[in-house]
Amino acid sequence: MEEVFVRYIHFLGIITLASALVGEHLLISKKMDLKSFKKLIIVDAIYGVGAIATLIGGALLWFAVGKPAEFYSSNFIFHIKLTAFVAIGLLSIFPTVYFLRNRKSTSDFITLPNYIVKIIRVELSLLVLLPLFGALIARGVGNV
Repeated sequence: MEEVFVRYIHFLGIITLASALVGEHLLISKKMDLKSFKKLIIVDAIYGVGAIATLIGGALLWFAVGKPAEFYSSNFIFHIKLTAFVAIGLLSIFPTVYFLRNRKSTSDFITLPNYIVKIIRVELSLLVLLPLFGALIARGVGNV
């Protein structure tokens, strides 16, 4: 039963992370009014919560419940998936830092640098690949 609970937390994290990242992409623009920018900061925080839940659930599935850790550890596709997830997490640091640095702004409009929009698009592109990797892993593809 604990495996079901851990998988549930993992899936909720994935859904939250993906939804928030899509929300960020839909909200973001080169020039944002302060109200929209504040919403973006909240969505980014939700994104962080989803990432943490996904990470905790995934780590527990890897090391504590479910299939033996060797099933995942010996699979090269799992390592590609893990690398993509870590890359998404590292990339997300840049927008988050920018949002936090500008959260107390009192100007009517915030002009976002182009790299913020590009980073969110790269994160989305990598995120789209994760379910494919998960499906391949579940089917045993990549086991040596």
